[in-house]
Amino acid sequence: MATRLLLLGIFLTGLAAQFVKPVGEALQGKVFLGGALLGLVGYVLYDTVKDLAVSLRAPMRAQVKSRELGGFVTEAFHARTVEISFLGYTGETLYNELYHRLEGLLEDPGPTRHVLVRFLVPDFQQPMTVPSRVGPQGVPVDDEEFRKRLELKCQEYDQRLSAIAHRLSVVGRVTAECEYRFYPGIPRDKICIFNRELVLHGLYDVAARTMGYGSDPEYYDPKGYLTDLNVWSREDTDDAKAAVATWNKHFDDLWQLAVRPAWPRGTGV
Repeated sequence: MATRLLLLGIFLTGLAAQFVKPVGEALQGKVFLGGALLGLVGYVLYDTVKDLAVSLRAPMRAQVKSRELGGFVTEAFHARTVEISFLGYTGETLYNELYHRLEGLLEDPGPTRHVLVRFLVPDFQQPMTVPSRVGPQGVPVDDEEFRKRLELKCQEYDQRLSAIAHRLSVVGRVTAECEYRFYPGIPRDKICIFNRELVLHGLYDVAARTMGYGSDPEYYDPKGYLTDLNVWSREDTDDAKAAVATWNKHFDDLWQLAVRPAWPRGTGV
């Protein structure tokens, strides 16, 4: 309202100067008055626009569903250098989005020239409380066979993504690297980092259960596709920028310490 009144006053003063001679003579040569008025208008408008920008800014920790990862993957591939990092359970949800996106680069790479994909998953070769078999009174019981099935699933994802990365590099239009590594512990956090600028983080329901195959018992088996994820972006507040930097360093440090699987990498053409 104040801005409107100020602008209206300036307009009426200028209009009067055009048709009322005394007013025009009074204003003639008053350069500093005009400059001061314009400066005041600019200041008020700047404050107004700044307040509007703040009011329209997205919340620092907007929440999304894991099934929405496809949109983030697509957006990440608009960059010339694509870097996607994952820490979680098996990476199945992200793998399903990445596989077809990487295949598409063979026909139409768009702006993308280099892709780096890193997966950190639990060391399924070690005894675990999650995933595990549900024992009497809900006590977790380590199940080597169940762990092995999950490891084989990760091995398949790693080999298929690595095979596509190899094909892309052979064609030569895009260089690509895809790799799985193991971290110690249970799958508690789900983290996805896109181009080091956007971080999604959520917590698995570690007590989630699933029925086994055939006559198998129940298992503690987190459902990644059901996990809600909080969003941090470098384009948000200073606190959000700091959070993104912290997550990037945390992942890089874990990656350096992680164990490389003994399984062969996919290089089929």
